[in-house]
Amino acid sequence: MVKVHNVSKLYRLYRRPADRIWEAVLPGPAERHQDFWALREVTFSVERGETLGIVGPNGCGKSTLLQIVCGVLDPTSGRVARGGRVAGLLELGAGFSPEFTGRENVYLNGEILGMSRAEVERALPRIEQFAEIGEFLDRPVKTYSSGMYVRLAFSTAIHVEPDILVVDEALAVGDAVFANRCVKKFQEIKKRGVTVLFVSHDLSLVKLIADRAIFLREGRVEAAGEPSAVINRYIGLVLERQKALEGSDGASAAALAASFRHGDRLAEVASVELLGRQDGPTRVVESGEPVVVRVTSRFHADQPDPMVGILIRTRIGMDVFGTNTKLQKLAMGPCRAGDTLQVDFHFDCWLCPQEYTLTVATQHPDGSSHDWLDEALAFTVVASRFSAGVANLHARAVARRLPGAAA
Repeated sequence: MVKVHNVSKLYRLYRRPADRIWEAVLPGPAERHQDFWALREVTFSVERGETLGIVGPNGCGKSTLLQIVCGVLDPTSGRVARGGRVAGLLELGAGFSPEFTGRENVYLNGEILGMSRAEVERALPRIEQFAEIGEFLDRPVKTYSSGMYVRLAFSTAIHVEPDILVVDEALAVGDAVFANRCVKKFQEIKKRGVTVLFVSHDLSLVKLIADRAIFLREGRVEAAGEPSAVINRYIGLVLERQKALEGSDGASAAALAASFRHGDRLAEVASVELLGRQDGPTRVVESGEPVVVRVTSRFHADQPDPMVGILIRTRIGMDVFGTNTKLQKLAMGPCRAGDTLQVDFHFDCWLCPQEYTLTVATQHPDGSSHDWLDEALAFTVVASRFSAGVANLHARAVARRLPGAAA
């Protein structure tokens, strides 16, 4: 369990090292530093066995927050309560001595965490097996590649039986095979009741393994809650910033930063409907049932060739199916300011039973958005027979006995 209460972190920035000395020796009204708040009044809690993902742009305070949770840094104000042994995998290079071998560093890290040498020896075979660095385990860490380093560091952190695991973006240097193994390990340690805090720019990974997420912006918690909703807030901010950098009017960026919608609003999605049997609105669909997604848009400016699109996602945010009027070869024709356009997407909903969301957009021909609505509508697919996965391929099974003598 981790409780972070009103945590703030202040850094004093000096233009020259000498300014720090002058300010200490000759204090006065003319300060030689600038205050930089890396974190401002951050509050959240993570329960035992819960996984919290932390997202946000570079410089928003993510790594500083993890260092405070681990006890590497002290907060300027506020407090952190930690219940149990904390294992941290922070920035690459932290925690290992480059002159020691991998094996020696494993023993060193175990002792720092309060483990006896016998406990480390019992864990060492599992650490070595998971890291898969072979004979390099007995070579100095300074000879490791970044991938080898993070394999051993992560393997050590998860096998010292922590109560709380804190992981920074260091996993990004691993290859695809190792990343997949780490995801499975996260799920395994979660079942054991380990509390996990991790920072990642891989938003699909956050959706996949996090129970909750927080979005940090300029040192403050901008949003907290269900991962998919928090990530949509973050994506909206990223797209608005990109539009500002490309020379668009940046005045609307602040207003839209906290919205699930983004786009230039030359056209606007007015309504979204999911229609089932007898063309009635529905939120529950039987697998295989014919459905219609109806998107109604209003145009605020002339558009010579607009397009409308839909995207179905699972509850954790995995893309399942997407299409648009351009892919469907549906000629929309020019739309005038004041026009209202209604587009119906017809399909048989051969999805497996679970919850899904529907994202819709009206766009320019190049794919940039007039109006993009993440998860504008949620619906549930039900079926009389269970099937695993996402797509229901309505398979049939045939069995036959082959001739042969009985064993």
